[in-house]
Amino acid sequence: MEKKQGIGFFERYLTLWVALCIVAGIAIGQWFPVVPQTLSLFEYANVSIPVALLIWLMIYPMMLKVDFQSVKGVGKRPRGILVTCITNWLIKPFTMFGIAWLFFYVIFKTWIPDALADEYLAGAVLLGAAPCTAMVFVWSYLTKGNAAYTLVQVAVNDLIILVAFAPIVAFLLGVGGIEIPWDTLLLSVLLFVVIPLGAGVLTRISVVKHKGADYFNNVFVKKFDNFTIGGLLLTLIILFSFQGETILANPLHILLIAVPLVLQTFLIFFIAYGWSKAWHLPHDVAAPAGMIGASNFFELAVAVAISLFGLQSGAALATVVGVLVEVPVMLALVKIANNTRKYFKE
Repeated sequence: MEKKQGIGFFERYLTLWVALCIVAGIAIGQWFPVVPQTLSLFEYANVSIPVALLIWLMIYPMMLKVDFQSVKGVGKRPRGILVTCITNWLIKPFTMFGIAWLFFYVIFKTWIPDALADEYLAGAVLLGAAPCTAMVFVWSYLTKGNAAYTLVQVAVNDLIILVAFAPIVAFLLGVGGIEIPWDTLLLSVLLFVVIPLGAGVLTRISVVKHKGADYFNNVFVKKFDNFTIGGLLLTLIILFSFQGETILANPLHILLIAVPLVLQTFLIFFIAYGWSKAWHLPHDVAAPAGMIGASNFFELAVAVAISLFGLQSGAALATVVGVLVEVPVMLALVKIANNTRKYFKE
């Protein structure tokens, strides 16, 4: 796979940009309420059209990077793929549910009303069922991961998302006593996974056919580098223009939501990373395996939370807190992975 740059300026300070967007969104909602009132007029089937367009702007550039041709090599080194798939789909969603339920309904019960706890749990479940598909390339690079193998891990993961995301979310929300409309959930997966993934694959095939793989990877894809972050930040400003009243009434809730999300991130990383070590996998496979499970496809989680529960929901807020803590926590895990490289046999 072609040489990739390290974490970019916008990605490195993503937590700062998210924090600024929170402030800007709340300010707009409080001082210029006509903005969220006007935006709420542009909805179809409870989906905000402006937000849907911004979400496509976020997700499409990431889908361009997925090369399903790499899946052909899965059988050559299956153990790393097994660690990734089992951790992401048979462990992570359920530990996220358990940890979030424990904190929101038991440990933080005094501060979080039951109705909000339901919504925060839903947001956490959406994050837990959406393992990373894009930023993991950055984390892999920073840990000197095997780029080609990371690509295989991501491609397999994307294929599983197509069929497993909706059933897992519906099952866990059902267990948590939260009603979820299947038609809306499936529509969300169609809008924010199937369509952008299909568009990305078709674009890749067309550009590679006419311009070559080198042009696609080193010129075409780079044109979209800032689209995802830009779309995300604009989405957050809109979201927080609706969320202002909730946050101002419950400022402590940002911290309360962050606690189980951070604990879950560390837990999943050490499960995948430790398992890889026990299986004697090389560090350049083990580190990305831990990273892809620990980090989240938060763009998808935000999109589905907004579609299912609305811009003003606690579920949407919980997914945004996931964005807020993602970068600093993942950079800490990168440091841990790099400092423990000596314990792996290459």
